[in-house]
Amino acid sequence: MLSFIARRLGVMVLTMIALTFVVFYLVNLEPNLKKLALTETNSRASQAEIENWLDRYGYRDSFLKRYAEWIGVWPKQPARDIKGNPIPRFSYCGETVEPRLSGILEGDFGCSTKFRTKVSNKLFPALEATGILMFWVMMVMVPGALVIGVLAGMREGSRTDRTLSILAIGSTATPEYVSGVIFTVVFATWLGWFNGSAASATFHGITFVNFTLPVMTLAIYGMGYIARMTRASMVEVMTAQYIRTARLKGLSFNAVVLKHALRNALIAPFTVIMLQFPWLLTGVVVVEIMFRYQGFGYTLVEAAGNNDIDLLLGCSLVSVFIVLVTQLISDIGYALLNPRIRVQ
Repeated sequence: MLSFIARRLGVMVLTMIALTFVVFYLVNLEPNLKKLALTETNSRASQAEIENWLDRYGYRDSFLKRYAEWIGVWPKQPARDIKGNPIPRFSYCGETVEPRLSGILEGDFGCSTKFRTKVSNKLFPALEATGILMFWVMMVMVPGALVIGVLAGMREGSRTDRTLSILAIGSTATPEYVSGVIFTVVFATWLGWFNGSAASATFHGITFVNFTLPVMTLAIYGMGYIARMTRASMVEVMTAQYIRTARLKGLSFNAVVLKHALRNALIAPFTVIMLQFPWLLTGVVVVEIMFRYQGFGYTLVEAAGNNDIDLLLGCSLVSVFIVLVTQLISDIGYALLNPRIRVQ
């Protein structure tokens, strides 16, 4: 197991380097650099002024050098003024004029040109806010989906199975932006039970009134998919030979389900549940914008809309890391739950 984890960690590091290299290249394309120069100078700057700014601030250095500076394996150079004297690249982030290692490996994610602060000061609070949202979504989505899937799969073809399967398919077929609008109209506008905006949750704290609709919108969509996978796994387990043997030995139906069928039926849904974390990173973009909840998705859209290069790179790095970690946990958990699987 330890050698398996070590190999997977090595693959994770190589994958992160490859993906961040691609993202760094795409984010630093010429149109994005020119937009950044216009933002930092003025919107009427000439082509010569834009080129001069990009050269003085190091954006005309070689691509590999800038990538190494961002990673933190090459000293980051200061900018230069018109006379060629060293100046801080972004003074509002407290950067110095001395060349120094200051990249991802040193905990420096760069400077946000949109929010005029260090990327870490904006990124990590946004991640914390999204983490709280994801926690409550998982608390609602996973137990509900497992209960629906197990109940539907216990008696295949029954009225309960058909009803719950229709509900699961309907929730999966409804995108977040559709269900979010429906929930807002019904529960916020018509009934007045909840707030149609979660902006107050960011500044004044989370309450049942301002946080329910974002959680419901994300949970309902994912719940149907997990429930369908759980039902399919439960149906397969209930037709296995050892289940028939347990019934023939006189065990009650409930005892067969709880002691023998349930654990084996939850092996396949475990992998699906772990894959919900990467999915939630994409789902929160729509939901956080819709409900004005200032988390990771909201920050990502703000960075993309304002050409905030360092903040975009930070968001991309976090996304890649979360996806790879959840994949590793999924593989390890699957091997522990299923004794027939052997890691090599």
